Amino acid sequence: MTAAPSGTPGATRICPHCRETILESASVCPACRHKLRFSEPGTAASAPVSVPLRVEGSFRNPDSGAWEYAMVLTIRNERGEEIARKLVGVGAMQPDEERTFALSVEMQAANTGNKRSRPY
Repeated sequence: MTAAPSGTPGATRICPHCRETILESASVCPACRHKLRFSEPGTAASAPVSVPLRVEGSFRNPDSGAWEYAMVLTIRNERGEEIARKLVGVGAMQPDEERTFALSVEMQAANTGNKRSRPY
């Protein structure tokens, strides 16, 4: 995945709290949920987020022995080419244990306008 230049849609930065790579425009880190900056009402950073995809599912260990799992997330473009693949988590489940996994995609309009400076 190629990084977009600073100030353009898709530009990224590192969250100072959890060190995850996040969108430069984010006012709240989607990983650790810490606030990153205060935004003015009406700006793209404070606009409501759309969630066009949310999938949740759970499963229970069906056996009398332990089972291991790995959660892998893959993102592909319109041509089917893999642009990102992340190992999200691994673990083991004992008999009768259950795990629930949820995936959501949050979207908002990119702020492509010039950044306005605020008078002090």
